Amino acid sequence: MTAHHSSTPHSSGHASKGNLWTGSILSILLTVIPFALVMSGAFGAGAGVTVAIFLCAMVQIVVHVYYFLHVNRQAENGWTLLAFLFTAIIVIITIFGTIWVMYHLNANMMPMRMDG
Repeated sequence: MTAHHSSTPHSSGHASKGNLWTGSILSILLTVIPFALVMSGAFGAGAGVTVAIFLCAMVQIVVHVYYFLHVNRQAENGWTLLAFLFTAIIVIITIFGTIWVMYHLNANMMPMRMDG
């Protein structure tokens, strides 16, 4: 009995060299764009550059997860994607919950007196 080998990528979530090149190029672009914005002073020191960096970072996370970690609906019948989404939700709840608690602690603290 002979094993059948196909030259096409398998549905197990492994990427082809083309996908790896695409992911690498996108990652480089998503790193160079915020760097160029900061170095050129395009938005000044305002919130615009912060928003641009944040958006590029979010897109880069998606690129890394899809192209390098191979997290999609086909990988392991979707369990990888489900585990990733669960982890992301827990991390988001933790981050925003911490910020919310710290803000309210700061807003509700009694002012300290500075007299000796």
